Order: sequence, then structure tokens, then C-alpha cells
Amino acid sequence: MKWRGRRQSSNVQDKRGQSGSSRGIGGFNPTLLGPLIKLLFSKTGLIIVGVLLVFSFITGNNPLNFLGNLFLGGDTQAVSTESYQGTEEENMQAEFSATILASTEDVWNKILEGYKEPTLVLFTGYVSSACGSASSATGPFYCPGDQKLYLDLSFFQDMERQMNAPGDFAQAYVIAHEVGHHVQKLMGTMDKVNRLRGQLSETEFNKISVRLELQADFYAGVWANHSQRMTQMMESGDLEEALNAANAIGDDRLQRQSTGKVVPDSFTHGTSEQRIRWFKKGFDTGDISQGDTFSAKSL
Repeated sequence: MKWRGRRQSSNVQDKRGQSGSSRGIGGFNPTLLGPLIKLLFSKTGLIIVGVLLVFSFITGNNPLNFLGNLFLGGDTQAVSTESYQGTEEENMQAEFSATILASTEDVWNKILEGYKEPTLVLFTGYVSSACGSASSATGPFYCPGDQKLYLDLSFFQDMERQMNAPGDFAQAYVIAHEVGHHVQKLMGTMDKVNRLRGQLSETEFNKISVRLELQADFYAGVWANHSQRMTQMMESGDLEEALNAANAIGDDRLQRQSTGKVVPDSFTHGTSEQRIRWFKKGFDTGDISQGDTFSAKSL
């Protein structure tokens, strides 16, 4: 990719080196244990639990995170006051991520009226979000509660070494996919899906989740289409890198590699073939109206 020297987004929070134990300083206050038990078994406690359950259905957030913050001292991370000194490779990847985010801003501001730009949070090891706490093992994710993307740059190394999905455009695809979830949030799609969470069985909700993820892949392809027309950033072999990455993170392939068997009812992101198909459709058409995965008879 010809990304160097281009605009970098200002919507980046660099929290690398600021992660620590999730409750390491404040932790649980034992004096609250008795009152907490009494509260939860009182009429007031039942009302609070009911309100939190409704809140979780509406926002998609885990109500236990709120209780954890209230009674366990909140997010008491051990935060370093020194600025993070990353390696040359890490800092280059941070610049790359900010450049790709800027490219998504340029594209989505152009094709989606009223687009609200998300924030990218870079972290190492552990991070807290409005959707709860997460470690690097979670992988990149989008939190609709705060409309932020979260990325530990070590994931790019994992893509290359563990998933056999190297290349800068493969990394750009990952960021564009998470931005695709932000587009879904702005368009109301993600909220509609989250409201179904408590109404469907796990198997049925997984099917909806697959369609949500494939649409984010489609939106990533739409970004690539418009970005190339606007900036000619792509080089020979870049598209193949993205398709290879989509293939590498298909549910069927990941399950086969980890357990030796495939359980379709447990899929949440789609097969390798499906992820390739929907990214490619977004790239080929560049038309967001072509990405209704929820109405598609065949994925």
C-alpha cells in the first residue's frame, strides 16, 4: 500500500503501555459485601436488576460491568505516567492505523450523510471500554456503547505468524471491518440486532450475528473501492492480501485449526468463503445499498 505521507486521523487515543491489572489498586471493598447481599434480595434490588436487564437489551452492554464498577471500585488500572516508547515497528503500525482510519473517514464522510467519525483506541495487553474489559486475546473489536474501535497492534503480528495472513492491506481490512460495525451502529442495524439477543436462542442469534459480520466485511470492501478511486493507495497484490485475510479468519477454518472439527451452528462471523464473497462484493460494487446481508437468501 502507498500509505506513507498521507493524512493521519486525529481520532486516535494511544493507550499503549497504560494497561495493568483490572482491579489492581482499588479492588473489591469487603465492607460492601453485606449491604450488597441485602440490597440484591430486597424489593429495591429486584427493581435495580430489572432496570439493568432492560438497559442491557437496549444498549447491548453487559449489566454486570455496571455492577462491577459500582461495587468493585470501577476500572482501577495501574496506569503508567510515562509516555510509551514503542519499537520502531510498533510506532510505524500506529501511524499506519491512523492513516487507514483517516482514509475511512474520507470515504464514509463522502458516501454516508451525517457520518460521525469513530475513535480508534490503541492499547497493549488489557483495556476497558463501555462494553466491558478485554484483553489482547479478544482481538480487535468495536464497542457500540462508546463508538470506539479497540486494537492491540500485536494482532497484526498474530495475523502474519499464526494465521498466515500477512500484508499491510490485510491489516487495513481489519480496521475497515471494525469501522464497518460503526457504520452499522450509525444506521441503526447494530441496535436492532442487539435487541434480538434476548429473544432468540443462541443458535438463531448466531445466524443473525453472521449476517452482521458479513455486512461489516461488505462495508470494508466498499471502503476499499472508494479509497482506491480517491487516492490510488492500493498496489498490486493488495486485494489478494485482504481476501487471504478474510479466508484466514473464517469460522470454519478457525474451528478446524483449533479443534479439528466444524460446528456450523456455533458460527458467529461466517465461513471463509462467505467472508471473501461479501468483501469482494463490496469492493466490486462500491455501493452500500448492495450489502443487505439480512435479506440475502444465500450468503
